Amino acid sequence: MKRKLLAAAAMAACAFGTSAQAQISDGIIKIGVLNDMSGLYSDIGGPGSVVAARMAVEDYLKATNSSLKVEVVSADHQNKPDVGSNIARQWYDTDKVDMIVDVPTSSVGLAIAQITKDKNKVHVNTGSATADLSGKSCNANTVHWLYDTWMLANGTGKAIVKNGGNSWFFLTADYAFGHALERDTEAVVTKNGGRVVGKVRTPFPSQDFSSFLLQAQASRAKIIGLANAGGDTINSIKQAAEFGVVKGGQNLAGLLVFLPDVHALGLDKAQGLLLTETFYWDLNDQTREWSRRFQARHGGKMPSSDHAGVYSGVLHYLKAVDAAKTDDGLKVVAKMKELPTDDPLFGKGVVRQDGRKIHPAYLFEVKKPSESKGTWDYYKVVSTIPANEAFRPLNEGGCSLVQ
Repeated sequence: MKRKLLAAAAMAACAFGTSAQAQISDGIIKIGVLNDMSGLYSDIGGPGSVVAARMAVEDYLKATNSSLKVEVVSADHQNKPDVGSNIARQWYDTDKVDMIVDVPTSSVGLAIAQITKDKNKVHVNTGSATADLSGKSCNANTVHWLYDTWMLANGTGKAIVKNGGNSWFFLTADYAFGHALERDTEAVVTKNGGRVVGKVRTPFPSQDFSSFLLQAQASRAKIIGLANAGGDTINSIKQAAEFGVVKGGQNLAGLLVFLPDVHALGLDKAQGLLLTETFYWDLNDQTREWSRRFQARHGGKMPSSDHAGVYSGVLHYLKAVDAAKTDDGLKVVAKMKELPTDDPLFGKGVVRQDGRKIHPAYLFEVKKPSESKGTWDYYKVVSTIPANEAFRPLNEGGCSLVQ
């Protein structure tokens, strides 16, 4: 197994001296960034998530004068549950990692959540989409930070149906994430008076969507819902353009689209796409200031929402460790739920009983080339979804932690 470990700095100058600090096992808080470092999700998370985690550590220690000693390591799970699980076990058992963050690919995220529970560590998931992480698969050691399939379906899916897109055909990535996104979007479509006329499961990952797009065209559905992400979304949109899907009168719904995807596609192909995200670099002065700092450290690339989620999640985790005066997983996550969240990227929020972090979401439309002022100026806000409406109601997820 090929693994990439990147040791990070950002250690406080002070040594542990108090009894509270003595409760930190081995004297160091070690954070593991686990994601796709080289595949189809690497631009969404990848090395950029390591940059974001390091920034969070540096900013937290500088702002609080905390005497915590913090180290960041990273590894590539290759979008494979077995690879990710092996890394997590070694990190927890041998390398003394206390918290794992990011973890795109829902099948991997669900596996890491279970291992984290078994080892009594902390998992802050920003990369996986499945809403099951705060639903039927929730546990007291896991926080689902950024977005999920329920939010995406009720943001993008509902808006499209209400705008007349009432017949759907799904191209669905054939693993846990795709299945959950299709399930949640189909529920929203039918609830709002639409219907699903067909669906096809596509291999993950896939380079060739031609046969699947032909089936979608033949269905004559108004909307072709792309229940995929990253490179799969980019390839399916590019090939749909080659097949003349939009020119033929059908429209594409990118159910999970990130800023790096739009950048890779170009505005000529992506213009007009509706998408739901919880972060965009150009939302306000605070997001712009942080994003420019990130850009300077990440080769001129603006952050994805996943990068922002990693930064925000690590900040709150460190705040909870300091407040709980321990790195015990259950106690730290309990403290994360007790303390309100507040950071420059997502503002004020909470972590609910089911582990779902709550903040506003935004329905964006991708700009036309003529509307953009330059590189990375890609989105315009269609509507803001308030925090109390953006995510599934607490009592509807089936989480065993909800009383």
